Amino acid sequence: MQRTHKDTLFRFIFRDKKNLLQLYNALNGSDHQDENSLLLTTLENVIYLGYKNDVSFLLDCTLFLAEHQTTVNPNMPLRGVLYFARLYQDFIVQREWDLYSSSLIPLPCPQYVVFYNGTASQPERQILSLSDAFRKMSPDGEIPFPPALECKALVLNINYGQNRALMEKCRPLWEYSYFIHNIREKLKAGYAPEKAVDLAVTHCLQEGILKDLLKKHRKEVVGMFLEEYDRELHEKTLRQEGWAEGLSTGRKEWRELTRLLLEDGRLDDLRRSTKDTKFEQQLMKEYNIE
Repeated sequence: MQRTHKDTLFRFIFRDKKNLLQLYNALNGSDHQDENSLLLTTLENVIYLGYKNDVSFLLDCTLFLAEHQTTVNPNMPLRGVLYFARLYQDFIVQREWDLYSSSLIPLPCPQYVVFYNGTASQPERQILSLSDAFRKMSPDGEIPFPPALECKALVLNINYGQNRALMEKCRPLWEYSYFIHNIREKLKAGYAPEKAVDLAVTHCLQEGILKDLLKKHRKEVVGMFLEEYDRELHEKTLRQEGWAEGLSTGRKEWRELTRLLLEDGRLDDLRRSTKDTKFEQQLMKEYNIE
């Protein structure tokens, strides 16, 4: 199978309409059986760091968007509203509806779910809202009028052992969660990534977990996980380097400010700056420390 950009393993599994319908039913307590009633609307040219990690479809009156994340990202509602805007645009254009019509255009109701299985500790379930990002304009920190735009993302932790009720209703999701957990356990045991994945694949095949997928696409699944693992490791390294660089720079600035304040005999200001960040910044500006 040729892919212009890399799929995540999650997306690879849930591109299958049967699995996707089972996931939708598990989330909504529904019992849809006809896979053909599910119309895929995934935007194939939407890429995140070189990866496709999204799946969207239209079912009855619902426009469903799912994204998979291995990192904590508070900006998912913003990603969602931009994605939904394109989906709705396509929806209207395909039906040749007129935005200037005097009749109300009937739209499917959006549902946005983010599936998280990174290693950072996160709650089983949380709601992220676009409005949380809006800058507060009033002195009391409140938005003085109702925001004209909102997008809510339901973030579900799908690490092994989390959201058990959901896992029980959606076998493919549980199998995916178990497979990733098994790989991570072998990594913790000291196995190299390639060996850890190979052992996990063998174990899952023996246990009948993701059996059809692993039998048909074993090499591709191994490759996808290793690509994701390398990407996560790279991102983690960049974050650590950025934090270390920022910490180092901050220490240099603080040492310089301390030296200058001591030279000028401003001990009270030095003490105050250790407790008052705003005052510290004023002193930095006063001494032209950048």
